[in-house]
Amino acid sequence: MIEVQHLTKRFGSFTAVNDLSFEVRPGEVLGFLGPNGAGKSTTMKMLTGFLPVTSGSVRIGGHDVAQDPVAVKRQMGYLPEGAPSYGDMTVLAFLRFIGEIRGYHGAQLRQRLLKVVDQVGLQQVLKQPVHTLSKGYKRRVGLAQTLLHDPAIMILDEPTDGLDPNQKQQVRQLIANLAEDKMVIISTHILEEVSAVCSRAMIIAAGEKVADGTPAELEARSRYHQAISVRFQQPVNAAAAFAALAEISEVDELEQGQSYLLFPQPGARPYHAVNALIEQQGWEVDTLHIERGRLDDVFRQLTGV
Repeated sequence: MIEVQHLTKRFGSFTAVNDLSFEVRPGEVLGFLGPNGAGKSTTMKMLTGFLPVTSGSVRIGGHDVAQDPVAVKRQMGYLPEGAPSYGDMTVLAFLRFIGEIRGYHGAQLRQRLLKVVDQVGLQQVLKQPVHTLSKGYKRRVGLAQTLLHDPAIMILDEPTDGLDPNQKQQVRQLIANLAEDKMVIISTHILEEVSAVCSRAMIIAAGEKVADGTPAELEARSRYHQAISVRFQQPVNAAAAFAALAEISEVDELEQGQSYLLFPQPGARPYHAVNALIEQQGWEVDTLHIERGRLDDVFRQLTGV
């Protein structure tokens, strides 16, 4: 288990992370969200022991990061921002070097190399120097070194940065598969990534936690939660009729009557009333659906972006 208690990091008079506490349990994928400068990367560096804490504590797998850093790092895979590596090495040489540092040799090392190369899809570039690779392939090399020792805990800073849509989907599926028996923390600014792979999301702003819950719980805090989206086959002057419904607090008319977004009163679920009105009026509907809520809306509310 990852246990973070009252974690604080100051650089002179500037507080980058302020009194942050949370836990992560096996099987969880925690999406770590926040605007640029919120303290995400700083927090990750403290979790890995790369940066010392100003105050507070981090315990990973029962070991304190400050008191027993080697025991922590043995069970952790870390993908830093930018995926740094030794550019003059070939991909294979770099991964072999990392494997040897992690204590693998001979047949065991070859087995682990084959495993991660297949997982991340590096077969075509194994003999290329790392500095000649595209940004996407460099990211894959970073993921491979993170996975090489089969860590129980993975801390990934922007894991799909630089990847094309197909590669992003592959990496997301890989993370989802790995999460079955690992703890994973993903720092990202890509909100769709949270919905795609995370079982939980935490938002920080100015170094402080402002929200923590499942993606569905956070989406439920959006003004769009339970809103009704209606699109007619032909433009309809329906704004006044929708606004007259007791369950509706606000009506947004889009595309000159072609479509509407209907916001519910607090706690109301207006779908049935809206559907009954449409049937009563005989309006021909193209689409009618309930909004889940929008994570980007909640993100902007909480971070002021």
